[in-house]
Amino acid sequence: MGTRRQARRRRRDREFAAFTAGAAGRLLHLATLLAGDPADGERLLIAALARTYADWFRLRGDDPYVRTRQELAARFGRRARRYRRPRRGLLAPLPPAQRLALVLQLYEGLPAEQTAAHLGLPPEKVRTLCLRALAAVRSTR
Repeated sequence: MGTRRQARRRRRDREFAAFTAGAAGRLLHLATLLAGDPADGERLLIAALARTYADWFRLRGDDPYVRTRQELAARFGRRARRYRRPRRGLLAPLPPAQRLALVLQLYEGLPAEQTAAHLGLPPEKVRTLCLRALAAVRSTR
């Protein structure tokens, strides 16, 4: 029994290493866009990847990139409400919900329906958030 468990863990480690080798750069960029700071983005990504690693065998054919992206969005949403630290960059003036909606739609290329599913909002609200976010970004330039 112990050797099966070890073999399963080794397989998970190999699969997860392959996943992170391919997706870590894009996920780090996404996390940095959300957090507004490279160090905060890295911490956010590490926490999301740890959760994905823990749930690896429960994914059962689901895309680990999508799962990690969902975890990033959820962690950012929870953290952004708790800590109101100033952010840097072009997206700095945006509230967390607008930042999430804009990054998921423009950077990740998700349609409003998938972004709405990530955020737990109706698609119309997501479209409104994106329009307001774009207007705010344009007005600061």
